[in-house]
Amino acid sequence: MNNEFSERLFSYGTLQQESVQLSTFGRLLDGKPDSLPGYRITLIPIPDPEVVASIGDTHYKNVEYSGNKDDVVDGAVFNVALSELELTDEYEADANYTRVVVELNSGTRAWVYLNK
Repeated sequence: MNNEFSERLFSYGTLQQESVQLSTFGRLLDGKPDSLPGYRITLIPIPDPEVVASIGDTHYKNVEYSGNKDDVVDGAVFNVALSELELTDEYEADANYTRVVVELNSGTRAWVYLNK
């Protein structure tokens, strides 16, 4: 394994998009499908009309812990560098997301962003 990309990042939203990866990291991320058990998708209103206009959506996707084994959030887990997590912190700042560690269905421990 390349130690440069030793962190794992789970995305259930826009970070799965190639255009977002290129604009945020300057590269396409190496990843694979995975899922987050015991969480569900919620929506958070976007208060800034400029952000709404730029992304074409009125709400941010969010995940929240439900504890229900039937709740599963699909997404992708990516290999990233620690410095790229800092770039992701900046990208996710508008939504007031916090980065936390979770365990995915695959058993992989990964960072995920959520609004608490």
